[in-house]
Amino acid sequence: MRFKLSAVLLVVGLAAMPVSAEVVRIDVQSRADLVGGQPFGAAGPYEKLSGKIFFAVDPSLPANRIVTDIDKAPRNAAGKVEFSSDFFLIKPKRIEKGNGAVLYEVSNRGGKGMLGFFNHATGSADPTTPADMGDGFLMKQGFTVLWVGWQFDVPQRAGLMRVYTPTATENGRPIRGLVRSDFVVTEKEADHSLADRNHAAYVVVDPNDPNNVMTVRDSVEGPRRIVPRNQWSFARDESGTRVADTTRVYMAAKFEPNKIYEVVYTAENPPLVGLGPAAIRDVVSMLKYKSADALSIPAGAITRATAFGVSQSGRFLRKYLYDGFNRSEDNRKVFDGVIAHVAGAGRGSFNHRFAQPSRDGHPYLNFFYPTDVFPFTDVAQKDPETGVTDGLLTHPGSPDLLPKIFYTNSEYEYWGRSASLIHTTVDGTGDAPLMDNVRIYLLSAGQHGPAGFPPAQTIGQQKNNPLDYRWAMKALLVAMDRWTAMGTTPPPSRYPRIADGTLVSPEKLRFPKLAGVATTTTTLRAYRVDYGPRFATEGVITFEPPKIGKAFPMLVPQVDADGNGIAGIRMPELAVPLATYTGWNLFNDRSGPTNVLSSMQGSYIPLPRTSVERKQKSDPRSSIEERYHDKDQYIGQVSKAALQLIAQGYLLADDLPVIVKNAARHWDYIASTASPSTAQR
Repeated sequence: MRFKLSAVLLVVGLAAMPVSAEVVRIDVQSRADLVGGQPFGAAGPYEKLSGKIFFAVDPSLPANRIVTDIDKAPRNAAGKVEFSSDFFLIKPKRIEKGNGAVLYEVSNRGGKGMLGFFNHATGSADPTTPADMGDGFLMKQGFTVLWVGWQFDVPQRAGLMRVYTPTATENGRPIRGLVRSDFVVTEKEADHSLADRNHAAYVVVDPNDPNNVMTVRDSVEGPRRIVPRNQWSFARDESGTRVADTTRVYMAAKFEPNKIYEVVYTAENPPLVGLGPAAIRDVVSMLKYKSADALSIPAGAITRATAFGVSQSGRFLRKYLYDGFNRSEDNRKVFDGVIAHVAGAGRGSFNHRFAQPSRDGHPYLNFFYPTDVFPFTDVAQKDPETGVTDGLLTHPGSPDLLPKIFYTNSEYEYWGRSASLIHTTVDGTGDAPLMDNVRIYLLSAGQHGPAGFPPAQTIGQQKNNPLDYRWAMKALLVAMDRWTAMGTTPPPSRYPRIADGTLVSPEKLRFPKLAGVATTTTTLRAYRVDYGPRFATEGVITFEPPKIGKAFPMLVPQVDADGNGIAGIRMPELAVPLATYTGWNLFNDRSGPTNVLSSMQGSYIPLPRTSVERKQKSDPRSSIEERYHDKDQYIGQVSKAALQLIAQGYLLADDLPVIVKNAARHWDYIASTASPSTAQR
């Protein structure tokens, strides 16, 4: 039964005493039983709590000096920097009945995604109903599930998680700096936000400053052309009247589709973006090493912590590790495990002056932001072009502070997120070694996030890829928890390698020639990028746009005769195919340049159903009727493939029935579009 926060609970939350030197107060603003007190296995009933957490960090400590501009932040009477974050917690009502682990999800643009991801639940900013819990997997495992706001510029929408930071000043005077905004429209528009998509933009200091510049170009590497200043302004047009709006740019002639527009302008009052990762660090440290009475979590109840992030959030975790945030203020390890999912080789704008955390990097969106930047591998390598030697995990302060890490990527990340760079040499000629605390898993032939079923066509030329690899991710989460709790060795890494020919240049991809399917050898490229002499040491960009150097070599997973990936974790519906699944899909003419990869989309291309159809279309792939006698044989082969993955630790036995059920649904979908003779098989 649902109930609202009582006055007693509110008083308890608001009156909570300081809980640590970093977390100074927890305000619990809402507390309720989860789905009416329904028990979840041995963990029993759960409850959900939300509110705000307040921090005060010492800017002189080594763990905090890594926050860009921490020396320029306002301080309280004790000389500390204050800020706050939203939080949302789901925990066993009797915390001792849980598994002793907190699973923290890095909110993707303020949202909550891991219940949908691991529980196959509906998405919700305030999980309340049984549908919001899905199959209850995380709760049945006994996890305490946590979100803490880390991003300052998320959209103004109820339920999103955010961090509230101070701004940096120069001895009380406003700090100014360059901000760059680029965008591409798919239809003519008269005005556009200076922010990335629907996020908050930095305000233009002086709309009339002659140094404000707009350029336009026809391709990513194409030459920039300056748009004359009298053709655009920082305003919007309302019924023929210009209205000043210094977070938008307006052009009377309208922005043209598929052109890359870029605005460079001056902003001021940069927030301390790096306090976002510090907030996560301090909350998790509190739960592991101290207590949180306001949350009914005593000392010792939480013994380990795992971080999980998808896409932007996975890139955040790579940056979090690179910057050294996994060290608490008192020099102890924060996260024991990290699962960075579909992050590719990227990091992001999470700890520099005037950073825009939402900016990422796509084949035709968000160009040359600090996302795909050297170094890419965990171990140090020397870039022969720049002479710089660096590695992702060379900055922790001590090897004892390193967590156990899973990097999990779909095939899309090799085409659209430069994923090969995390396990190859800088020159792309060899496989780089992995550290003992790291595993890499390719979720073969998948797209960035599995599409719904039945598959639909959206921005690509082909239908979106519905291959659901989340079942494997559940098994990997369990493996990570056992690794951190008991030292149980997880399943071996599975990813494509140069040495065995499963990782190749796009030109060497052996994709079959299929009627109506345009292929490409073009990937998203990662470049040597120069943001100015102060970027590496101070986190200050002085070159906008940055100077672009030579691109790094990109490699992609090799495919079999059907066009399906060979290496990695091959889900049962891939191992026993009814279709070709790819991690790439070119834009259709409504959505972008038709020779460019569509953002985050893969392809679903059904196999020919009969030998007659195969011959009519000159399709080199064997038909479904040539592969399987009937539905029962197909289901049997799917079951066998699933059992093999279960035995190897890449799937959970509990998920076998639904995996087989989904395969049967897929067969029926194919049969429903077949000729009568085929449908009867």
